[in-house]
Amino acid sequence: MSYETIRRWCQKFGQVFARRMRLRRGGADTRWHIDEVFLKIGGRQLYLWRAVDAEGEVLDVLLQSRRDSAAAKKFLRRTKSRAATQPAEIVSDKWRPTSVAVRTLFPDISHLVGKRLNNKIENSHLATRRRERKQQRFKSAKSAQRFLSIHAAFHNHFNAQRHLLTRKTMKQFRIETLEAWSELVA
Repeated sequence: MSYETIRRWCQKFGQVFARRMRLRRGGADTRWHIDEVFLKIGGRQLYLWRAVDAEGEVLDVLLQSRRDSAAAKKFLRRTKSRAATQPAEIVSDKWRPTSVAVRTLFPDISHLVGKRLNNKIENSHLATRRRERKQQRFKSAKSAQRFLSIHAAFHNHFNAQRHLLTRKTMKQFRIETLEAWSELVA
């Protein structure tokens, strides 16, 4: 079996499995962390917007060519429509257009801005950076968006905070995860 066969399987079935996993996932935590990171794809600088909840589960990922308040509003609208629960508070960095977008779309929700409050999402960006280096960059914006959204769903499904669990609990979570995976791919 070649790597090309596996790549084609991922293109064909990855989005279907990711969609099923998102539908199975329960409600997210009510504290959202929002941030953007710069990616260079094909010589163009693009911005990867990401939202995670307080537990580190990725809510949504969107790759855009702009980094202004209109782009932030577009991302927040998309995240709001895809999330099962609405946020009680939103945490972001000190970048002004994000604050404007949060005030416009969520006027009654508290918006926290601080120096180290957004570490949860900064740690979420590390996996993207690592994969970007290993793959010698993404080749196109479309393939990057597809890969990152599928990867987010798979990461949410299979990732367990090992350092917070006992071995017995970890084994039980792993069994439940694999049973759910069997149902998804059947």
